[in-house]
Amino acid sequence: FWVARMMMMSLHFMDDVPFRTVYIHALVRDAKGQKMSKSKGNVIDPLELMDKYGADALRFTLMSMAAQGRDIKLSEQRVEGYRNFATKLWNAARYCEMNDCHTADPLDPAAVNAPVNRWIVGELAATAATVTRGLEEYRFNEAAGALYQFTWGTFCDWYLEFTKPILAGDDAALVAETKSTTRWVLSHILSLLNPLMPFLTEELWQTLKLGDEVPLMLEEWPDLAEGLADAAAQEELDWVVRLISSARTVRAEMNVPPGHRIAARLHHLAEARRPWAARWEEVICRMARLERLEVAAPGEPVATGQGVAQVLVDEATLALPLADAIDVAAEVARLSKSADKSLKDLEAIDRKLNNPAFTSKAPPEVVEEQQERRAAELARLEQLKAAIGRLAPTA
Repeated sequence: FWVARMMMMSLHFMDDVPFRTVYIHALVRDAKGQKMSKSKGNVIDPLELMDKYGADALRFTLMSMAAQGRDIKLSEQRVEGYRNFATKLWNAARYCEMNDCHTADPLDPAAVNAPVNRWIVGELAATAATVTRGLEEYRFNEAAGALYQFTWGTFCDWYLEFTKPILAGDDAALVAETKSTTRWVLSHILSLLNPLMPFLTEELWQTLKLGDEVPLMLEEWPDLAEGLADAAAQEELDWVVRLISSARTVRAEMNVPPGHRIAARLHHLAEARRPWAARWEEVICRMARLERLEVAAPGEPVATGQGVAQVLVDEATLALPLADAIDVAAEVARLSKSADKSLKDLEAIDRKLNNPAFTSKAPPEVVEEQQERRAAELARLEQLKAAIGRLAPTA
């Protein structure tokens, strides 16, 4: 209605069309997939959400969920989650400011030397390409998803953590390069996010003085040169991420107390990757809460015994002795009980989905909800089985 009205009014009064491209999104429903109506009392007031969580959080929520051909199930929890994303970005900018990264010298991304800096440059280039393509093709959810994953995950959770010992170190050249890289990456994050979160990004851009007194909205769109990806750096840092993530997964699955540090041992590690383990040992131990990380000699068998959890990291096996941290038998029993309950829940969902009376009469959104529950429950069951498999043979 509003598109047609604006078109007619503009042609009548201005003798010109007001726009030549119209983006029509799917219907915005409530969290349960129901159409909003005053009689149902499920109408969500966007003004109230903006007052509570900010306009940027609501904008980003809608664009993140605007998959083509699929209605948007809007909930306050979603908006709150993206408000937390905005807070994460703000804290990252504060970290850069406290470490004087925002005043660092300009960076030539093709000239960086440190593997960690080459890695983040390549990751940003790939993200920028995905975001640009998503916006050009009106796939706003893909653009928002790529920015969310890179900003919160790759940049905040990994790169900034990797750079902490570097910024505290004595290598002046490496410190300078890392500060410049951090500034360069942050400025590009703000540029890419600006169409989706204009208020926050403009505020950070102006506060950190990342441009030459030019508003961010007037800056040119990032156009990163091809060839910035470094395969060697990506392989090395991706391996570090996988190793830390694997150790964290075991700790979480086995309920290892946060303060308990584990003496880990890597077996069957490829010769080419041994220097990586040595170079990143301090970071790996800090982020995975390990007492130390030892690399076994070639051919040395993997340690077995009471409470030694094992997890594969590519070709290597990470052995984590847990007998001093947990009651192994009790933990296996707890995991087995959880797996049994998960299996029963999965069977109940399957009975419902295999019942023609349910699938033919239930609203499509209810059937879809059950299918999503089944996928989540199946993934949980597989995780529990994997956790039991790491401990049960040694219990």
